[in-house]
Amino acid sequence: MRFHRTGTMEPRLTPAPGEGAPAARPAGEEGSPAGTEAKPASAHETRTGTGARPANVAASPADAIDRREFLRRGLTGLGLGLLPARDLHAALGDDTPRVRRRPRLGRTGLEISDISFGGSRLRDDVGLVEHALDRGINYFDTAESYTDGDSERTIGRALRGKRDRVYLASKVVAGAGDDRAKLMRALEGSLERLGTDHVDVYFNHAVNEVGRLENDEWAGFVTRAKAQGKLRFTGMSGHAGRLVECLDYALDHDLVDVILVAYNFGQDPAFYERLTRPLDFVATQPDLPRVLAKARQRDVGVIAMKTLMGARLNDMRPYEQGGTFAQAAFRWVLSGPAVDALIVSMTSREMIDEYLGASGWQGPRRADVGLLERYLARNGASQCRYGCDACAGRCPMGVPIAGVLRSRMYARDYGEPVLAAREYALLDGGAAPCLACTAAPCAGACPHGLPIAALTASTHRALARAGAAGRATGAEG
Repeated sequence: MRFHRTGTMEPRLTPAPGEGAPAARPAGEEGSPAGTEAKPASAHETRTGTGARPANVAASPADAIDRREFLRRGLTGLGLGLLPARDLHAALGDDTPRVRRRPRLGRTGLEISDISFGGSRLRDDVGLVEHALDRGINYFDTAESYTDGDSERTIGRALRGKRDRVYLASKVVAGAGDDRAKLMRALEGSLERLGTDHVDVYFNHAVNEVGRLENDEWAGFVTRAKAQGKLRFTGMSGHAGRLVECLDYALDHDLVDVILVAYNFGQDPAFYERLTRPLDFVATQPDLPRVLAKARQRDVGVIAMKTLMGARLNDMRPYEQGGTFAQAAFRWVLSGPAVDALIVSMTSREMIDEYLGASGWQGPRRADVGLLERYLARNGASQCRYGCDACAGRCPMGVPIAGVLRSRMYARDYGEPVLAAREYALLDGGAAPCLACTAAPCAGACPHGLPIAALTASTHRALARAGAAGRATGAEG
């Protein structure tokens, strides 16, 4: 059963009692959250983009303040304005994890939760999606390939009857030779699984070669799908090699309304080089901030993914005081001018609540840098940087080093062996040549110091076996 848009295509966002315009930052609080959700624009304003204030534009003095902001200003006078955000909300009797800011997503005019739901690992957990919605998350990201389509089906079941409260994004891998009929079938399959008649954003997924963007069939498909009301805005996602080149092409040819890009503190040249200067490492993506700034200048929405740099959260639990590593990583991403919002895979209610502890912040806390430094020190020597691709071409046997290490991340860091084995099986032999290699032509190829040969060989041993076992037992692979 499908459900259809009612009235307009805009989610109706009803502020909680007492909420209104974004609140001013309390005096003395570093990077504090706005504390209130942005007042939603009207349907016409959201469609045209005229009614939503960009995330990097502060509220004017003329904007009204609500009761909570009045109390906040009073508490600031008592010295409580210096409290960290979590403690301040507790002092106000408001410590429920929830979305506290909905920035404008570029020229789409959509006002989406700053920390949004990534469905890449979602399987048949309707209650998890409902919990995210109850916490104020209104942007749900999925793809036809996620968990064999179960991600889309689960989101569709959870949001039945609630379509006007949310924005939906899905994705398809549109190849350089795919025609518009094939792309339309893929979109219609996603709509069927989601139980809706349209998606708000449809991404060309995991783009890593310009040829896929040069395919005129994509433009023809988009024109027809928009005319039929099946999609509203288009985008591209990417986190592999040639990322910057693909983003430049998409922006220069006005192909996208939104970009979804891997971006975290370990990829920020300024942050990374400051930490690794004594080790003589050099960040290899100096152009990523440039291309994200270009997107901002052209009013293209920017959503970040892979924000946790491998998401080895348990490594950091002993060092977390007053905030978690994940919250620190999110605050870092959301504190700069380049990103509107982020998506992150959410696999438990507790995880959702933890992550939303960073919602509303537009600057880091004093303690965040120490957590991020410690994480990088613990994991920097084994974590491949998305989109770096400095190792490309270094193996004469053609081992796709970055792809192998990404599969390793899914298995080791994400705890998703089935997904890892499936992705590894797509690499045409993967790192099999590494088992017998003694010359190590890849040695020194990683500017971040990763021991490539050791990592690729161990990955092949683990994932080739896992894939074979899955095929032998009829399991997913």
